[in-house]
Amino acid sequence: MPDDKLIVCRCEEVTLDEIKKAVKDGASTVSGIKKRTRACMGMCQGRVCQSLVKKVLAHESGNQADSIETATSRSPVRPIQLGEII
Repeated sequence: MPDDKLIVCRCEEVTLDEIKKAVKDGASTVSGIKKRTRACMGMCQGRVCQSLVKKVLAHESGNQADSIETATSRSPVRPIQLGEII
C-alpha cells in the first residue's frame, strides 16, 4: 500500500491515512467516508477520486471493490433568477 500521506481526493486534499481512519472509525460505505472526510465532495464530485476511495475501503474492510456501492450523485445546484422558473 502506498504512503499514508498520499492524497486520494485532490479537490478536498483528503489523504490515504484519513480514509483509513474513517474505515477504522466505522465507515463501511463511500457515503460514510464522504461524511467523515469530505472525500468526493469537491469540484469533481467524486468523478476522479471515488474509484480510489472504493479501492481503499475494500482493502481496509476486506471486501471486494465491486460489492461496495458508489455514493449517491446529486446534480450541481446554482442560483437562478425567479424569471427563469416562471
